[in-house]
Amino acid sequence: MENELKQLIIDTLDLEDLSVEDIDSHAALFNDGLGLDSIDALELGLAIRKKYNVKIEAEKEDVVKIFASVSSLAQFIQATQS
Repeated sequence: MENELKQLIIDTLDLEDLSVEDIDSHAALFNDGLGLDSIDALELGLAIRKKYNVKIEAEKEDVVKIFASVSSLAQFIQATQS
């Protein structure tokens, strides 16, 4: 699932200069990590909803933890789908 999410990030955000192998599953997605911003988070949230039928509420307290890394996103999606 993590590699699938990495590919979704690359495709959704047009990060053509990156490959799945370039993205560390435990690295931060925002700021010093992958460098994503709030617009990227919105686009990624929509792509996740469309692909996995999982809605990530922006108002949730743990939204920062959910979007912390590819690994945390994968865990959230898997837990929500179970």
